[in-house]
Amino acid sequence: MTENPTGPQRPAPLTRARALPAWSLLAAGAVAGGLLGGAYGLVKAPTYTATSYVVAVPTEKSDPASALGFAQAYGRVATQLAVLGDAQVWAGVPVKTLQSNVRTATSPDAPMVSITATSSRADVAADMANAVARALTRHADTAQSATNVELQQFARAVKPGAPSSASPALTGLVGASAGGLLGGLVLLVRPRRTRGGEERVAASVPGPAVAADAHGAL
Repeated sequence: MTENPTGPQRPAPLTRARALPAWSLLAAGAVAGGLLGGAYGLVKAPTYTATSYVVAVPTEKSDPASALGFAQAYGRVATQLAVLGDAQVWAGVPVKTLQSNVRTATSPDAPMVSITATSSRADVAADMANAVARALTRHADTAQSATNVELQQFARAVKPGAPSSASPALTGLVGASAGGLLGGLVLLVRPRRTRGGEERVAASVPGPAVAADAHGAL
């Protein structure tokens, strides 16, 4: 009797992975996703958000409907270069920073424009929002004789006391959920095993031609 020179064969890594209980894939995915999400929340710089509001007021020669229409127009003009070029002086940041970090929004029911700025520093976020609001009201003043609408500052942006970005705990929770979902998908697509330890193979059904030949042979 000859012995196997290569020694006892070990199960392949894929076979060992398939032998693990089903819940281990879910747990591993959730743990890995939670660690990655938490690390991302710790490494990523916090983001602060500040919002300033301006309101369009009709003069004696205008009406509220006109003020509402011009408020919509000023909301689109606020992020244009003509306004941001003046705002950069008071904000202390380049125009490109204002273009990428300042957003405006208007309401269909109220003649108001909200100017929101985001930054990694709380004071800079407030300064950018107030600077754009100031520049926008000045541009509106130059056209007041033609529009008969005055743009006034309704509320100044204040320095935010807490970041608006997600905390490491929240990013870790999102990562754990995503990792658990990925582990569940792996469970769905991996081959299933029978009680005897063999993989299930779909039974083959003979085609019509083969079935006809077998019938003729009988």
